[in-house]
Amino acid sequence: MGKNNLVIGRQPLMEALKGDKQIDKILLQKNSGGEIINEIRLLAKNKQIPIQFVPVEKLNSLTKINHQGVVAFTALVNYLSVQEVIDFVVGKGEVPLFVLLDGVTDVRNIGAIARTALCCGAQALIIPDKGVGALNEEAMKSSAGALEQLHVCRVNSLMKAVDELHMNGIKVFASEMTATSKVFDINYKEPCAVIMGGEEKGVYPALMKICDDKFAIPMPGNFESLNVSVATGMILYEAMKQRM
Repeated sequence: MGKNNLVIGRQPLMEALKGDKQIDKILLQKNSGGEIINEIRLLAKNKQIPIQFVPVEKLNSLTKINHQGVVAFTALVNYLSVQEVIDFVVGKGEVPLFVLLDGVTDVRNIGAIARTALCCGAQALIIPDKGVGALNEEAMKSSAGALEQLHVCRVNSLMKAVDELHMNGIKVFASEMTATSKVFDINYKEPCAVIMGGEEKGVYPALMKICDDKFAIPMPGNFESLNVSVATGMILYEAMKQRM
């Protein structure tokens, strides 16, 4: 990430947090404390900005400026709340089609998913503030500009996000290899969202339990699984086909 994406020092970060500047992530030096650090932590919590505690060497590698134990990355996308996006999409007369990412850490996959989502008519990407790849310059490049056009929501809990979707009448589906329903058995014409899990662990079991339905992508061969961005493309193409 370029140096122009950094906010360096305690007071500059305080001003950024109190202003309109969106922050993607904050790095704090391990064992740092004091009134300003406590205020930074509180503001970050209220704005759902992830904080990572790192050794001073990590901060020194990012900047030669006196960082005072604080370096933050400004966001390259404009994060919105889930409710804001639902209201906007429904207000436009569109049927919601959202993608949630659970444990997808490869930023190139995230970029590719965003690109496919935009091409297939999905309106939003919902990501957790931890356990998912950063929307950094590599993700932006992989998305070919899609991350700048999609609505992006960052939440502190995907479980709460699913609850919010349900409260708005949006069904949530998850891809699972052992499911009896197939990808083309699902009704994507109604307001819905699809959860895609990371390639190693898949969708978190507790999250899977609160989904409205699960489906598998049928494959004639015995190969274990598809790349997550490819699988997302297959699912969203089926959704687009049903909606056309």
